This record gives sequence, structure tokens and C-alpha cells, in this order.
Amino acid sequence: MKLIMNAQEIDQTITRVATQVIESHKNMEHTYVIGLRTRGEFIAQRLVKKIQQFSGKEVPFGVMDATLYRDDLSMAQSAPILKGPVSTLDFDDKKVLIVDDVMFTARTARSALYCVMDHGRPALVEFFVLIDRGHNELPLYARYKGKEIPTFRSERVKVCLQEIDDEDAIYITQAQ
Repeated sequence: MKLIMNAQEIDQTITRVATQVIESHKNMEHTYVIGLRTRGEFIAQRLVKKIQQFSGKEVPFGVMDATLYRDDLSMAQSAPILKGPVSTLDFDDKKVLIVDDVMFTARTARSALYCVMDHGRPALVEFFVLIDRGHNELPLYARYKGKEIPTFRSERVKVCLQEIDDEDAIYITQAQ
């Protein structure tokens, strides 16, 4: 297991992205931040706190589970459990920032995009991921990212967050 980001680097990344979002979006009242279950939810909560701290404005926040929008469900080992989408926000004419921990093939990003589109017609949709592995199979990319880490498909990126794993760290491991 190789450490690629420690707690301080994760916090610095979220701080940097918060300032980039504020600069890019100017008026935060039309921006919604949506965290993808599970780890994206906690990263998004941290991001919203930083945006509010730096801008002084409330930022609407929601959590989404886009599992049922995936195009590879037939490859899953068990049937998905319906958990959402739990966001009740109306996305019409809003800027939507979708937050996740890792972008690998971009299929989760596609699923999240479809889920958002089922809840309105946003003016803009952007993605923030802590780690971009660079194996996109679809033409979807994160506008905001912590690090681009070229990985082998045989490797796994393990994101540990304090809220779930009792530590903040990101590792590369060999897939099992």
C-alpha cells in the first residue's frame, strides 16, 4: 500500500477547490453542491463548509446515489439497493457541482449526470474528484481535481475519510 495523499493534502485540496469554485461561480446562490454516496457525500460536506467560510454565503447541499443509473448493473454481483437519489433539490437553471472521491472510467459521472438531468435542467454541471485515475471510457472529465494519478487497471485507489474510516488518507493498493 502506497500513500498518495495525507490528511493535510486532502484538506489543502478541498480548500483550493473551494476558492476555485467561488472564483468561477461568483454568485454562489445559484450553485448546488451534490455529494455522491458514500465518500463523495463527506467530501462535499467539507467543501460546502469551506465555501461558506470563505464566501459567507449558504450553499445548497444534497446527497445522491446514482447506482440505479449505472449502465453496468448487469455486471454487478448482487442487485442494487435503492437509496436515492435523496436530493430533493430542483436543478432547473442552477449550477450543479457533483463531488466524488475517485474518477476511474467516468461511468459513475455519467450516472450522476443522468440522475441530475432527471431532476431538472441545470445551467451547468461540473465535477470535483479528489483523485482522477485517467482511465475515462466516456468523454466526461472533472473540472476540479485533487490529483491526477496514472494507475494500472490492476491497482485500486483506496480513499479513507475520518467520517467512515477514522483517518484521512489516500492509498494505491493492488486489486484483489
